[in-house]
Amino acid sequence: MTIEAIAEHCLAKKMVTEELPFDESTLVYKVAGKMFALTNSISRDSINLKCRPDVGIELRAQYDSITPGWHMNKKHWITVKLDGPYSDADIKDWIDSSYDLVVSGLTKKLQRAIAEAE
Repeated sequence: MTIEAIAEHCLAKKMVTEELPFDESTLVYKVAGKMFALTNSISRDSINLKCRPDVGIELRAQYDSITPGWHMNKKHWITVKLDGPYSDADIKDWIDSSYDLVVSGLTKKLQRAIAEAE
């Protein structure tokens, strides 16, 4: 999956922004101001995603190309190498799960606003 396809998939979700809060190359995707995905526009080889701790353990056991989140909380984030032995559909599913996990942690008011957004 390409960085461009990742950006397109992330930005198609409700209330998502793409930002560069850390430097000129780390693209951060946020929903309602909370990060759910990070990637690098220069190296273009991986994506960091938030996940439930049990899911992260399972994915890291299943794939050598999925590791604890680089520069992130290792319990709640994974780094997915984009050239791993999984499909683009798998990566999209993991992005969707990350987005949903972050949304589930937002206030009920923000969750309603997201649900009602066009």
